Amino acid sequence: MSSTFTKSTARNIFYGGSVFFFLLFLGLTFDTMTAMPKQDNRTHLTEATARGKKIWETRNCVGCHTILGEGAYFAPELGNVYKRRGPEFIKAWIKSQPTGTPGRRQMPQFHLSDKELDDLVEFLKYTSEINTNKWPPNIEG
Repeated sequence: MSSTFTKSTARNIFYGGSVFFFLLFLGLTFDTMTAMPKQDNRTHLTEATARGKKIWETRNCVGCHTILGEGAYFAPELGNVYKRRGPEFIKAWIKSQPTGTPGRRQMPQFHLSDKELDDLVEFLKYTSEINTNKWPPNIEG
């Protein structure tokens, strides 16, 4: 049994596959764009949240912490710290740094004002309310 694979067949497979995957790409893009407003928490964006994000960026928090799976792994993931600890704990923790506890990694003292702390907490609250479809997974339990 001999099979012949002509240039015409190869061209048809290439064009057919290209069209199929282009249409698949468009469909997935459309699905993502319609799902994002329901998941990304954009309705809760405030000026305080934006200022908190600016503090997060200018103090290079992502240089040590991860948030929503992005960043460094030197210090804890903070995507759900607001839900786990609450706003008052977060502010007290940041104010008390560095703790001076021997053998522990230390966070620097950023000398944030009460307003800056409130804004940073608003940013952490905002990120904790984003629907991440359970990503990253909780491997601890």
